[in-house]
Amino acid sequence: MKVLLLGGGAREHAIGEALVKGGAELFVIAGNDNPGLRSLGNLEKHSEQDSDFVISWAKKHGIDLAVIGLEDPLKVGLPDALGDAGIPTVGPSADAARLETSKLFARDLMRRHQIDGLIEYRYFTAADELEAFLLAAGDKPYAVKPVGLTAGRGVRVMGVQLDSVDEAIEYGKAVIENRIGDEPGVILEEAHVGEEFTLQAFVDSNTIVPMPFVRDYKRAYEGDEGPNTGSMGSYSQADGRLSFVGPDESAEALMILRAVVKALRTDGIVYRGILYGQFMMTLDGLRVIEFNARFGDPEAMNVLPLLDTNFVDLCQAIVSDELSSVDVRFQSKATVCKYVTPPGYPDAPRVVPIDLDQDQIEAEGVKLYYAKVNERDGKLFSTPSRFAGFVGIAETIDSAEKAVERALTHVSGEYHVRHDIGTPALLNKLHVPDGQLVTG
Repeated sequence: MKVLLLGGGAREHAIGEALVKGGAELFVIAGNDNPGLRSLGNLEKHSEQDSDFVISWAKKHGIDLAVIGLEDPLKVGLPDALGDAGIPTVGPSADAARLETSKLFARDLMRRHQIDGLIEYRYFTAADELEAFLLAAGDKPYAVKPVGLTAGRGVRVMGVQLDSVDEAIEYGKAVIENRIGDEPGVILEEAHVGEEFTLQAFVDSNTIVPMPFVRDYKRAYEGDEGPNTGSMGSYSQADGRLSFVGPDESAEALMILRAVVKALRTDGIVYRGILYGQFMMTLDGLRVIEFNARFGDPEAMNVLPLLDTNFVDLCQAIVSDELSSVDVRFQSKATVCKYVTPPGYPDAPRVVPIDLDQDQIEAEGVKLYYAKVNERDGKLFSTPSRFAGFVGIAETIDSAEKAVERALTHVSGEYHVRHDIGTPALLNKLHVPDGQLVTG
C-alpha cells in the first residue's frame, strides 16, 4: 500500500516509522529535508499546505491512503481535498479540525453541549472591552489566548509570562490588532493551577480507542522555568497511566473525548483521525486545556514505538469506520523523550551544524527522531525550531531517562536540552489538585 504522510518533524518521523513497520510504501511531502523520513521513503520537499500540489503529487504516485501529521494542512482542509480526489485520509475534515484551529469553536461546543471540563472563558474582538474587563477583574488571573494556531507558543498567563494586568492588556491588544493566530479576537480563560497530562485516541465515526497517557513539558528551561515552547520533552509509564492521575480522572478524560466526538456528530460533523486532549487536574476538578486534531509532538514519539498493532491496519480501520474490529495493543514499557534544540531556543535560536553518531545513539537503546533539520552535503543543520527527539524505552522511567542521557553523549556541537525531564526530582515536583506546588 502506498501511503502519503504530510509533515517533516520528529512526530512525522515516528509516524513514518510506524507506517513502514506496518508494510507501507512511504511517500512524504514536507517543508524540510528530514533525513530520517528520507531514509524511510520518497520525500518531496514542498509546502504541506499547497493543496493543488499535494493532490497532483499524490495522484502521480498512485497514493492509496494519506496521513496528516501536522496541524496546518488540517486548517486548509487537505483531508477534504484528498477525499474528494478519492484518497482516504487519516485526519479530520476542516470543520472537525476546528476543535484545534479555533479555540473559540472548541469552547463554544463544550458550552452548548454541557461537556464537563470547561474552563470559564470570554471572547473579545474590541481592545477597549478587553481592557475594561481586565481592569474590573482586579487580581483574578487569566490566560490570554489567540483564537487560532500559534504552534503552542501563543498562550500567556497572568502571574507567569505576564507580570501585571497592564501587561495582560497590552498582550491582548496585540493579539487583536495583529491577528496573532490568523483569527479575529482574543480569548481570556480563567487560569488554574494543577498538573497537566495528555490523552490521545484513535477515532472513527463510531469508536474511540485511547492510547497511553503522556506528560509533556513546554517550558524551555530546567525546573519547568522560562518561556513556553512546542515542548521540550515528555514521558509515559509502563502501565499506560500516570502516577498522579487517578482512575476517576482517567475515566473522565476519556469520557470527555467521547462527549466531544458525540457533540460534533450531533451537529452534523463526523470526526475521523487522531484526537488529542490536554487536561489539568485542578482544585475544581478536571479541566480541558485544549484539543488537538492530530498526534501530539512529542507525544507521538512516546506512544507509537510501543504500538504492537499494525499501524497501517489501524489507519485503514479509521477511514473505513471499522476501528471497533481492531485489537489495539501497546507494549508495557516506559518512555522518556528529550528534545535537542538549537542554542538560544526558543526566543533567539541560531542555525548551527550538529554532529551525532546515530549508530551509537541507537546502541544505547534510544530511538532518534529527526525534527526540523536539513541535510546539506552530508552534514546536518538545525533550523530555528527543534532538532531531534531522543526517546528512551525501558521497563521503568528511570531506566529510559538514563538511556537518553547516555545517548546524548554521542552528540557534539552547540545545542540545548532539558536534562531534568524524566528525573525523580522533576517527577516528584507536582502541582497537585489543592493548588499547591509540592515536592516529594
